Amino acid sequence: MQTSKILAALLALGFSYPSWSQSTGHIGHGGNASESGCIRAKVSRIKPEHLSTVAPGAEFSFAASGSNGPGHIHVSIKQQPIPITVEDKDTFYLVKGKLPADIKNATVRVSVTLKAKFEKCSAEEGWLLKVSE
Repeated sequence: MQTSKILAALLALGFSYPSWSQSTGHIGHGGNASESGCIRAKVSRIKPEHLSTVAPGAEFSFAASGSNGPGHIHVSIKQQPIPITVEDKDTFYLVKGKLPADIKNATVRVSVTLKAKFEKCSAEEGWLLKVSE
């Protein structure tokens, strides 16, 4: 008899405590990216490195991971889209492109947008390059 009263009290307490009674085990309804189970998109293995001096029309490359695919990787310089080639390397994409030949004697930002399956896991990154004459 005493055990059933204790059990009834524990059940009543469990259903009356708001965070226990409303917890469904579902995640992804807000919160941060780690709660939704996504892997953040990122840029790595940047060549040439940040603040390097390069010639006009120089090639650049980087590794993109966490992207939703080659069609979801975008590169721009001075808000102008840059043509890129994307090579699938199983665990990342190797992205290559060239600086515009008409940019000379300037510092430019190579801006990269990586779209992921979940918007909050997408990334916008970039680096600066000094373009010589």
